[in-house]
Amino acid sequence: MKEKLGPSVSPIDRSAPPLNRLYVAYSRDDASDVQRQPQERPTILVVEDDFLIAMEVEMALAQAGFTVVTATSAEEALSMSALHHPALAVMDIRLHGPRDGVDAAIDLYREHGIRSIFASAHGDQEITRRVQPASPLAWLQKPYTTTSLIEAIDKALRELKPIQ
Repeated sequence: MKEKLGPSVSPIDRSAPPLNRLYVAYSRDDASDVQRQPQERPTILVVEDDFLIAMEVEMALAQAGFTVVTATSAEEALSMSALHHPALAVMDIRLHGPRDGVDAAIDLYREHGIRSIFASAHGDQEITRRVQPASPLAWLQKPYTTTSLIEAIDKALRELKPIQ
């Protein structure tokens, strides 16, 4: 038997994807357990060509309160960063197109000052040597947990925060 909802309550449409929504994190006062005003978290650029991984990362970061933009190629990453000004990028090494994540990360850093957290299964000595000009913030070896990704992002954001 289906319950009838009151006039001011409507069912949630769970079929709509959680894309392009603004997510706001609420910080809590540990001592008094009182909610404070909403605190927006920065925009994160996710550069990943595997659709399922990108969606999982996007959902996890959005649930953690971040605004997320995604790209699947080096060129798309550069155009998205110019448009959205992310605080940092979560970068895969293998991407669609002729350029890889290392090329994208170096260009993001040189052109926009955006540093990357590399999240990839590819981390041999040649790759780690090539990424140095991008001044990487961290390296997550795939497979990684979304918890470790969020922890790496939070740590990187603290590192990037200007000294006041």
